[in-house]
Amino acid sequence: MASPAFFFCFFSFSLLLFSFFKSIDSSKLEIEELSWLDDDKDEEINMVQSRHDSLRKCDFGSGKWVYDQTYPLYDAATCPYLSTRVTCRKNGRPDSDYEKWKWKPHGCSIPRFDALEFLGRMRRKRIMLVGDSIMRNQWESLVCLVESVVPTDRKTVTYAGPTMAFHALDFETSIEFCWAPLLVELKRGPGNKRILHLDLIEENAKYWRAADVLVFDSAHWWTHSDKWTSWDLLMDGNHVSQDMNRMVAYQRGLRTWAKWIDLNLDPRQSRVIFRSMSPRHNRDNGWKCYKQREPLGYASHPHVPEEMMVLKGVLKRMRFPVYLEDITAMSALRKDGHPSIYAQSGGAGAEKQHRTDHGSADCSHWCLPGVPDIWNEMLNAML
Repeated sequence: MASPAFFFCFFSFSLLLFSFFKSIDSSKLEIEELSWLDDDKDEEINMVQSRHDSLRKCDFGSGKWVYDQTYPLYDAATCPYLSTRVTCRKNGRPDSDYEKWKWKPHGCSIPRFDALEFLGRMRRKRIMLVGDSIMRNQWESLVCLVESVVPTDRKTVTYAGPTMAFHALDFETSIEFCWAPLLVELKRGPGNKRILHLDLIEENAKYWRAADVLVFDSAHWWTHSDKWTSWDLLMDGNHVSQDMNRMVAYQRGLRTWAKWIDLNLDPRQSRVIFRSMSPRHNRDNGWKCYKQREPLGYASHPHVPEEMMVLKGVLKRMRFPVYLEDITAMSALRKDGHPSIYAQSGGAGAEKQHRTDHGSADCSHWCLPGVPDIWNEMLNAML
């Protein structure tokens, strides 16, 4: 007959085996559960991607400009948020037809902008437009599109660092602009040199991290040359160079931006849109915007900027579903939409100067009301 010590040892060994197999089972269940959570996350991201892909089936960028007497969508004289350079009528521009063209895509339509409906959908959300002065051009347009339905004492504009924000207080909605023309960081170095860090972005990104809707642009500052160049030195990691191919630098900067988006944003919580390059109708492109009064009917040989090809290549490799707002070709038809000599008060008096100095005409930014209003109608449809 076995001793009590034997039964005690047998019982203890049985408990040890039970615990061992239970721990294996628990680990297995834990691994399966974590795996299931990952699958669920991937499934949700795929659902977002599917909605993104279905949106792409409507090509907003292909169509024609149609004259519409019911435009513009707001009165520049009553919108207090417009900067001087875009108030072309106030600056002496004698014609106004540039305000009355709407964009009609082939095969689909862009709904007319409804400010109350837009604010209702954007309730308790932060919308941030990030980029250069042409993105500010678009920000001013969007603010003017919505501000008229907000009582005077229920709207305000605040400033913080490189950002400015319009607040519709009753909707708890903010429409913000963040100045970051290169997206990556441009810093001052020894000898006051401007150093563009192709691999650094957080100093800019910290301002847009918590936004619900992000709209980016970045192109023009990458192509400035000669005395207008945007930097003195380029730095990528520990490597410093005086210059490099502009499109190579652009691609590296965009990859840094793309990596930040992929690592820091959740597509279930944030919407990200990248607006393509706004065309310039200056003498470098063979066009002049001076005295232009109506859109081109079509472009016989549409020019696809190299920047667009670089951008599409970067977006294609991203995991986060970023939607490309392609405004380049449609806006290329609107050489009538720029301020030209009416970018400052008393613009009509600049005509004599313009005859001897074509550089006095602004063929990059856009009059408001005007072309950026249509970009925002497109943005509204995408959201």
